[in-house]
Amino acid sequence: MKRLVIASNNPGKLREIGAILAPLSIDVVAQGELGVTEAEEPHVTFIENALAKARHASLITGLPSLADDSGVCVPALGGAPGVRSARYAHASADAADRETQDRRNNDRLLAQLHGSADRRAHYCCVMVLLRHADDPQPVIAEAEWHGEILHAPRGAGGFGYDPLFYLPDLGKTGAELTPAEKNRLSHRGRALAALFKQLQQSAGL
Repeated sequence: MKRLVIASNNPGKLREIGAILAPLSIDVVAQGELGVTEAEEPHVTFIENALAKARHASLITGLPSLADDSGVCVPALGGAPGVRSARYAHASADAADRETQDRRNNDRLLAQLHGSADRRAHYCCVMVLLRHADDPQPVIAEAEWHGEILHAPRGAGGFGYDPLFYLPDLGKTGAELTPAEKNRLSHRGRALAALFKQLQQSAGL
C-alpha cells in the first residue's frame, strides 16, 4: 500500500491520524485534497458510519481508504452523544468554525448532565480500512478511552469534548495532554495501532 486517503475533513482527526501514520512509508492524503466531500452518516452505530465514509472516499478516489467514526458516550444519557457527537448541538458537522461547534456541543453536554452525580464517560473509536471500494474483508479495529465529564472545561489542546473529558489516573483532561500523550492513550490512537497490527500480520502493509 503506497497511498492512502483519509476519509475525513476534520482538521483535528487529520492531524492526529497523520502524526500516528508518519513513521510508515505511506503517502497519506486527506479526502478534501482530492475533492471528496463528507459522506452521509445516517447510521446508529459507529461501525456502519465508518464503513460508509471509507467506501465513499475509496469509490470516488480509487484509492485504499481509512475512516473512523468516533464519539463520546455517557451512560447517564443512555450513551449519548454517541454517533451524534459532532452534531450534538444540532449544527452541521461541516460547520466552518469547528471551535464554535465544539463549544456548543460541550455546552449542551454540560446542560444535559446538570445535576447528575454519574459523570462516567468513554470515547469510542471504530477504525475501518478498505483496500478498495468493494473490499469484502475490511480491516476493522475498535478502542475505548474511559474517563469522566467535568463540570467546566480545562485545557487548550485537543478538540471536540477533550476539555471536559477528565482522566482521573492522570489528573488531566484530554485537552491538557500533549499531542504525543494523547496519540498514545486515546481511543483513536489505540484503534489505529490495532488496525495496522492486523494489516502487518496479514502482510497487507
